[in-house]
This record gives sequence, structure tokens and C-alpha cells, in this order.
Amino acid sequence: MSAAADQRLLGRAARIATVLGKYGFNESRRDDDPPELRARRLREALEELGPTFAKLGQILSTRPDLIPPEAVAELAALQDRVTPLDEHEVVRVMEQELGVPWEDVFASIEPEPLAAGTIGQVQRAVLDNGDRVVVKVQRPTAEHDILRDLSLLELFARKTGNREALRKIVDLPTAVEHLSESLRRELDFKLEGQNVERLRATLTAFPRLDAPRVYEELSTSRLLVLEEIPGVPVREIPEGRERGEAARQLLECYYRQILVDGFFHADPHPGNMMWSDGRIFFLDFGMVGELSPEMRGQLLLLLLAFWQEDVPFLTEVVLIMAGPEAEDADAAGLEADLTQLLHRYRHASLGEISLGPLMQEIAHTSTQHGVRLPAPLVLTGKALAQMQLAATELDPELDPFAVAGRFLMKNLLTRAQASADPKRLFYDVQKLKVRGERLVESFERISGARPGQRLQVDIRGITPLERTIRIVARQLALAITAGSSLVACGATASAPVARWVPITLGSAGAALATVLLWDLVRRRI
Repeated sequence: MSAAADQRLLGRAARIATVLGKYGFNESRRDDDPPELRARRLREALEELGPTFAKLGQILSTRPDLIPPEAVAELAALQDRVTPLDEHEVVRVMEQELGVPWEDVFASIEPEPLAAGTIGQVQRAVLDNGDRVVVKVQRPTAEHDILRDLSLLELFARKTGNREALRKIVDLPTAVEHLSESLRRELDFKLEGQNVERLRATLTAFPRLDAPRVYEELSTSRLLVLEEIPGVPVREIPEGRERGEAARQLLECYYRQILVDGFFHADPHPGNMMWSDGRIFFLDFGMVGELSPEMRGQLLLLLLAFWQEDVPFLTEVVLIMAGPEAEDADAAGLEADLTQLLHRYRHASLGEISLGPLMQEIAHTSTQHGVRLPAPLVLTGKALAQMQLAATELDPELDPFAVAGRFLMKNLLTRAQASADPKRLFYDVQKLKVRGERLVESFERISGARPGQRLQVDIRGITPLERTIRIVARQLALAITAGSSLVACGATASAPVARWVPITLGSAGAALATVLLWDLVRRRI
């Protein structure tokens, strides 16, 4: 790194420290302000630090497990305030990524941007074949600026993560780790294009839902070309049957994305949806969530445990979800608070349990007891809550609980039918048989009934003790033998025996005593 670059980095670090100190996030300040005021100071500090930090705050607002509710509300209001790229800068990035003059690909590009953000800018354009598209162009300095600020944030988190003023608002080291992962993914437009295509495959089962087509041959890590969706915001969908169907399918689609497919759009607010040609189109796929089959199974278990009012098992499922880090958590306190949470839902039917708010409340309760759920599960609660609000805004008569209940019961029935499939049953029986035979073989080897490696128990900490016992035993044997030889020497010296006998015993005793003394001195040193 050049001296000039070092100077710029130091200047940026000094600027960050100055702004954070200005808003009271330093060691010298005693922070007795109410939570709402601390959250507002954090938002104002991020706004003053510029677009990259505003983007960081927006991402942080999606993690209610890392920041308190007051901060979530404040940071969600952050907006990207950036100067749009001019037409020449847009064209330069396009030509760098395409490798040819822009006229070879586009018939025209509208000079005014459709939207401009911290990472990219969106322009309307027309391809040379007449297709109308939108082009997302990455800002030339976006990667450098974001990675620079992330490096400084990671350093800042290591140095100041334990400051009381900051700790009251955010778990800074964990937050910076999450922000770094999210922003690095958003910098790769190729990955965003893959997310669009993956979701399009899921949406084929829902005639009222869709996503724009990706022009993969024209897209790169810094350029994304998508089909233009001419339409209106979802809030302006005309009243009627289509609007109600779209609202219901939005909810059903999200339950399927999360519980069946394990892949979902993680930011489904109304601004990221458009109504066109009788369908809702999802937009902006920079933020998605993924749930492993294990997580999806645990989520279903959690819901069923809640429905059965089995708080001990519900607590156990939450601790399993959190993983090894929850071993030292306050499990008793967590169970007590989950019991209080359950009382608000007591006697609800399975269809009356709303997954989004439920997951958010469980995540918040868990965090208060040192149990942090994985980020995908937290994103699940946030996305479901957003989707439920969007769906009920489209159709106030829609019962989201009934939609959830129908889907969950259908999902459970599908799983039961799959389990009853003869082929599946035969497969599971054969798999169980093989595992049972291997288990029996293992016990036979351990017991010695079958050739092979036997059980060997290695207790940690016992090896040094064994070594000490061996050393002490040897020294004790030397001492006893040397003492016996010297006593025998004295006894035989006055007895009528050959003169060489006491001399030999005395020499042996002296030699053994010398060895013992040397061993003791050596081990002390």
C-alpha cells in the first residue's frame, strides 16, 4: 500500500472516531440517556459518516437479535444519500464489463437513473433487439470504499466492542461480522442474478407471482441486466378478485420458500414488489436467506412445540438451533420467559400461530438470555413479518393465520404421505437394518467377541498423573534399596563375615543414594 493510500486510510479512521465521539460513543461519556435517544444518536452518526455507513445501518435494521427494538426502528429509516453517476460513468462501467462498445449491445440508454444507491445505480435501456430492460451498474469505487470501511469497522469492533455506550445499543463484533458477509454478497451482481433465477423456479407454482428474467449472457459481477417490468406499485393494485388471490399466494409462497425450499427473498417490503399483467413481481434480490434441511425441520418442531404448549421441549429446540455457543446460556431463565410468551398464545390453534412475529419474539427473548439464533432464522422471522403486513395491506379481509394453518397442515400431510410410500418405507427399513447391523458389529468388536479395534478410553489429564506416579515409585524404590544396603553394611561390619561383604553393601548403598540425590536435584532444576 502506498504512503498516500495509508494517509487516506488514517484520515478515514480519524473521521470515523471523531464522528462517533461527537455523538457520545466513547469511553469518557457516562451514557444514561433513554434507549430511544441512544438509537437516534446512532442513526445520526451513521448518516454523517456517509452512504456506506447508511447501508450498514439498513442491513443492521434487519437483525432484531443484535440491536434493541428502538434501534431497529431508527435504522430502518436510513436512506442512501448519494450523488448519481453521470451518463459517461455509467457507460464506462458497462463497456468495461461487456468488453465491447455499448452501442453493440444497446439501442439506447436513458440518461436519468431509475434509482441510485450506495452500491449500484439502475438505468432503463433498450437492447439492440428491441427488448426493454433495466441495467444495474455498480459504482466504480463501491467495492474499494465498502471494503475499506469494513476493514476499519472490524478493527474498531475489536478495539471498542466492550464500551458500555455501544454495548447498550449493539453487539458490535457480531454485527460487523454479519454486515461484512451481507455487503460482500451484495457486491457480486452475478450472485444476485442467480438468486432471481432460483426464486423464479419456486414461483412457477403461483400464477399470481413472478420475477423478472435475467439476461445472463450480458450480466457480470458488476453489471446486471434484467427484464423491465412495466407496472404499478403493489399498493395500487385495482380492487377485485386478483388482488385477493395475489395476497393469499404471497403468504403461501413464503411459507413454502421457508419450510419447503429453504430459500427466500429476505426483504419483501412493498417497495420491492411491482404489479404487472395480473402478477406481483419481486424486485431487488440483493438480500436473500437460506435455511438448511436441518433448520427447516427445527423450525417446524418449534412451531409444533409451541402449539402443544411444551415449553421444556420448546426451550430445548431453541438451544439446539443456537448450537454449541448456547451451552453456558441461562436455560432456566429462557424457559421461564418462553413460558410467559406462551401464555399470550395459549390455546391457539395451529392455524392461529403467525410464524413471523413468533420467530421475532423468540429471537429477542433468546438474545436476552445469551442465546443467539443463527442469522438465517432471524431473517426468516423478519421476512415473514414483512410479508404478512404486505399481504394484509392488499387484502384486509385475509386471515393470515388461516393461510398458515392450511399450509402447515398440508405440509404435515404431505410429509406423512411421503413416509407411507411403500418404496420409501422399504428404503428406510433397509437403511435402519444396515445401521443396526453395524451397531451390533461395533459392540462385538468393543467386547472382544469379534476381531478388530477395541474400545480405548483416554481420560484427558491422566497422562501427567501417570508420569508423576512412575517417577515417585522409582525414587521410592531407590531410597528403600539404598537404605537397606547401608543398614546391612553396618550390621555385617561387626559380624564374623568376610571383609568384602560390608564393603560391597556399603558401595552399593552409596551408589544408589548418589543416583537418588542426582535424580531429585535434576527434577528440581
